[in-house]
Amino acid sequence: MKPAETGCTEIGGVLEPADARGLATVAACALSLELICPYRYRARLAPALAAEADGTSPPDVDRIADCFREIAAASDVTLVEDQGGVAAPVTSQVDYAELASRLKLRPLIVVRNDRSAASMASLTFRYVEQKRLAAAGFLLNQVEPVEPSFEPELEWWQRAAGAIPCLGYLRHKEPLAIAVVERLLAESGARI
Repeated sequence: MKPAETGCTEIGGVLEPADARGLATVAACALSLELICPYRYRARLAPALAAEADGTSPPDVDRIADCFREIAAASDVTLVEDQGGVAAPVTSQVDYAELASRLKLRPLIVVRNDRSAASMASLTFRYVEQKRLAAAGFLLNQVEPVEPSFEPELEWWQRAAGAIPCLGYLRHKEPLAIAVVERLLAESGARI
């Protein structure tokens, strides 16, 4: 599920949620895009701000919860992707951390494996802890190609993350290792 997608382009009079469509394809999900992504905006901003920029209504958290419950009832695993991070405003009153709390989700934090991203990652780790969300863990994402012998600084990142466990490492343009998926499912109780 992607509750709200911003930066959508209009195709045939309909805002196309490219990320949500990609998630559905990768997950082999046959549910409707209207259910998977109930809110779509043109502006490339956090949902509440995108709604304002587009001159339309912000997402309705109750509707998102209803869509989530319908998806969860039809699925073995439910993955909910945010738009802009856990502190991004979904509405003027609710951010993604609050939405995760309401839906009883355990955040999976994907961190760019680059020390230049350390301050943003540290803020995210602390915000998740401050909101008392039980994070499933974090994944290091290598967004640039590196030498095959490169190994991430897992020990350094684990210190930065505190109690949030590192679940693994995503190599540049490689699929997530099945061992990481199995650990993630075990850590999350299959509801992410």
